[in-house]
Amino acid sequence: MAEFTNPLDRWEARFSSENYLFGEEPNQFLKDQKAYFKNGHALAIADGEGRNSVWLAKLGLEVDAFDFSQAAIQKAHNLAQKNHVSINFTCSSWQDFSWESEKFDYVVGIFFQFANPEKRLKIFQKMIQSLKIGGLLIIQGYGKDQLIYKTGGPGELDHLYDESLMRDLLPNFEFLELKTYEATISEGTGHVGLSSLVGVVAKKLA
Repeated sequence: MAEFTNPLDRWEARFSSENYLFGEEPNQFLKDQKAYFKNGHALAIADGEGRNSVWLAKLGLEVDAFDFSQAAIQKAHNLAQKNHVSINFTCSSWQDFSWESEKFDYVVGIFFQFANPEKRLKIFQKMIQSLKIGGLLIIQGYGKDQLIYKTGGPGELDHLYDESLMRDLLPNFEFLELKTYEATISEGTGHVGLSSLVGVVAKKLA
C-alpha cells in the first residue's frame, strides 16, 4: 500500500471489483484477540471493504469505520447489511476524519501501511488521542522481512514495522501483545502467502 501519484484512483479501481479484495472474513490476528473485546466503542481505521469492522460489530460493539474509497465504503455497507449489523461508516481520508479526543475503547488498524514515517507518526498521534485511557490499540502490519516474501503490502522498507518502532510510537502504553512472526495468510486475492507480520495489542496508560 505504497504512496502513488494518485492513490485514490488506484484503490477505487481495486475496490470496484465485484469480489472482496481482501475477502469477507476478518484479519486472523484481529480474530485471535477476541478475548480482549468487551462492551464498548471501536474505531476501525482505513477499513476498506468492511471485513474487520463487521466482525467487531458482530461481537456486539458499537463501531465506527472509515476509508477514503467510496467503492470500498459501498461494499462495506453491503457486507454489514449481509451480516445484519449496523456500523457508522465514513468515506474520509485519515487527515479529514473527525478524530474526537478519548472517544473509543478500541482502535483497530489492520495493514494501513500506506504512509511514510512522517505521516505515520501523525496517524498514530491521532489514534492515540482518540483512544480512552485504559483503551486498547490493536494493530497488524507487515514486518521488515516482507520485502523478501513480497506477498502483499508496501515495497518500501520505511513503511514496514518492527517491535522497536511500535515501542517508540507508543511510549505511554502497556504491551499486552507484541510479536514478530511468520505466517501463511489468505485474505482474498490481496494478501496471499507466507508473510512477515507484526502484531500489537497495547493498553493506553495516560
